[in-house]
Amino acid sequence: MTETTLPGPAADTAAPERLPVFGLLALSTAVFITVITEALPAGLLPGMRASLGVSESAMGQAVTVYAIGTALTVIPLSTLTAGWGRKPVLLIAMAGFVVANTVTALSSDYALTMGARFVAGMAAGLSWALMVGYARRMAPPALQGKAIAIVMAGIPLALALGVPVGTFIGGAFGWREAFGVMSALAVAAIVWIWAIVPDFPGQRPEHRVPVLRAARIPGVPAIMAVIAVYVVAFNLLYTYIATFLERAGLGGSIDRILLVFGLAAIAGIWIVGAHIDRRLRALTIATLALTGIAAAALAVFAEQPALVYVAIALWGLGHGGLPTLLQTAAGQAGAKAADAVQALVVTLWNAATAAGGALGGLVLAWHGPVALAWLMAALTVPIVALAVLSRRHAFPR
Repeated sequence: MTETTLPGPAADTAAPERLPVFGLLALSTAVFITVITEALPAGLLPGMRASLGVSESAMGQAVTVYAIGTALTVIPLSTLTAGWGRKPVLLIAMAGFVVANTVTALSSDYALTMGARFVAGMAAGLSWALMVGYARRMAPPALQGKAIAIVMAGIPLALALGVPVGTFIGGAFGWREAFGVMSALAVAAIVWIWAIVPDFPGQRPEHRVPVLRAARIPGVPAIMAVIAVYVVAFNLLYTYIATFLERAGLGGSIDRILLVFGLAAIAGIWIVGAHIDRRLRALTIATLALTGIAAAALAVFAEQPALVYVAIALWGLGHGGLPTLLQTAAGQAGAKAADAVQALVVTLWNAATAAGGALGGLVLAWHGPVALAWLMAALTVPIVALAVLSRRHAFPR
């Protein structure tokens, strides 16, 4: 999610007049791999736990360790590689997924598996730190929002299709085979990126901005606040969505409900991609509000299965385009220090993911699953208000 900004009006003179769709799809595949690698252990948890001889809670840390690896290393790695060509850095990140998923597939030791997951998180941080900036530099200025939407389409596709397919492979052939397939997909992505994605130069030292200074750029603090609160709100419910659905009597329909969420998210990112270059502010406010309404509906209608499906669809529709909207807003507000801003976004996003899961666990233990939906709805109120008020720099008209 990092963009290298070159001075002067010639920074993107090589940008094509039309979107380089196949190159953007290669980046979307990299995003797809990143999201599946993060989420796959959740679907393979019973088999992994039994093979490695640990408890479910211990095996569940495979997702936490991944997020920690991303949050702790993205800023140092982005700083280290800031002057390198963007394409070699992306290829290194994809190679990291090959190594980490292969080791995970072959490992019979819990500590080694957790180490591989940490490495996968490092690769994810380096990959995320490139994606938004890469997409913007590959597209003409008027189409940069659409380019980012194409790349970020890998997120809902991974959630709607990739994770269920990976879980099916794990059930049919074994969890090790599922991670092996992920390694093979990463190898294919490396070949695709090498063959078709253009390279861009890194950033010269005199043009780099420290992260703390970037965090004070007008508009950036407001965007970071929205990101932090939204990601916490999203993850405190999504992490425990299976428990929530079981409480609603829909435990046997979790896979179908998550498919509805994923398909609605794909529709959401399609809508955002079609209008983001002209209506970023309106879309951001509307989608944030929609997620809050959906969460409130889940809380109110938790005992009515048909309405739960409707609320889940609204949630997916709102969430699908939000990562693209927030990343685009951050990139625009911090365009003069895009590397530092996007590294900050990645760090904050993953820290908030971990915090959301932890907070959700406490709320679940103290107040039950319905309280998760109410808390998510409540947390969306201040960030909608902040987005409405931040009309000058963060979310301009």
